[in-house]
Amino acid sequence: QVQLVESGGGLVQAGDSLRLSCAASGRAFSAYIMGWFRQAPGKEREFVGGVSADGSGSYIVVSERGRFTISRDNAKNSVYLQLNDLRPEDTAEYYCAARTGTSYSIPTGYTYWGQGTRVTVSS
Repeated sequence: QVQLVESGGGLVQAGDSLRLSCAASGRAFSAYIMGWFRQAPGKEREFVGGVSADGSGSYIVVSERGRFTISRDNAKNSVYLQLNDLRPEDTAEYYCAARTGTSYSIPTGYTYWGQGTRVTVSS
């Protein structure tokens, strides 16, 4: 069982940056692939990216490469999502999630979810 708590969201202006954090508690955080998802108002949840269990590999969806970066610190039981050059269309609830396995570039198979942190980007 893994419990996940996101933080770091807020209201920012277009062009600003945010670093979202996800703190995990429970067993063997370093055994899990971690992912970030987001859900904009009125839209379906979408995959943003994932990071391997040991942090050696990461993946960001093509549309956000160059602006978003995902990383983790297993010593701190945490995973991060760096958001740069934010745009109004990035406004969404951002969720972290955990899964077992080896494929950190696919959006399926996540079994543990946090409650989300809200990012609002004003123009």
